[in-house]
Amino acid sequence: MMNHIEFDNWEDHWNNYANSAETNPAQRYRHQLVVRLIKKHNDDNCIRILDIGSGQGDLCAALQESLPNSEVVGLELSAIGVRISQQKVPKVTFITADILDPPDVLDKYAEWATHAVCSEVLEHVDDPVLFLQRVKTYLEPDGYLFLTVPGGKMSSFDHHIGHIRHFTRNLIEEVLKAAGFHVETIYRAGFPFFNLYRLVVILRGRKLIEDVKSGNKGFWASLSTVTMKFFNMLFNFNLLGSPFGWQVIVVARKPGTCNH
Repeated sequence: MMNHIEFDNWEDHWNNYANSAETNPAQRYRHQLVVRLIKKHNDDNCIRILDIGSGQGDLCAALQESLPNSEVVGLELSAIGVRISQQKVPKVTFITADILDPPDVLDKYAEWATHAVCSEVLEHVDDPVLFLQRVKTYLEPDGYLFLTVPGGKMSSFDHHIGHIRHFTRNLIEEVLKAAGFHVETIYRAGFPFFNLYRLVVILRGRKLIEDVKSGNKGFWASLSTVTMKFFNMLFNFNLLGSPFGWQVIVVARKPGTCNH
């Protein structure tokens, strides 16, 4: 079973959108929160982090910078994403892999990770329970999973890049429990300014798809650069927990051996 987006489309995705993703304030905001939470749930800096769906390597870069003594491995479906990532963060190991059809090279990572991250991946997956069960394969007993998924309304761009669903607090909790994880904390983050950013994206509609494809040309691209910097500043004032936040972030754990 493959992700909803076919492999070739993921190649096109990172070919077309790697630069815009790198400067996206929403991505930076998520990555800052993930790093913050990993630091909170970490007894020492010598940890093993598996980033599943590592994209073009920006989260792995942030993890290596913030936790320099940790060992970081990124798994990514797209060979183009892996190539961009390896050039960006040469000290991190990146592997082209689909965990629903894992290559033999992943065998040595069974129960390897003390901490796993899966950021903005689950919304693309046909069967999120099965996907998370496979994620659990690579976590040590009692290992942590840090998961981010989108909440709120889908934009035209979300549909364009293959989002199948967005998640409520209850839905993501049900999915994680069905996959055998213990859910420790669920945050609905991002109120009010992440929500405002998402509203801008929704209102821009299908024009945003062309904006991104244009390769930073024209008036909207210039305006977007200013807008991105503005939102980067505003995101410092987002609430981590709120009934209204549209960015869902979960801290979960794989049960220990005594719980099997």
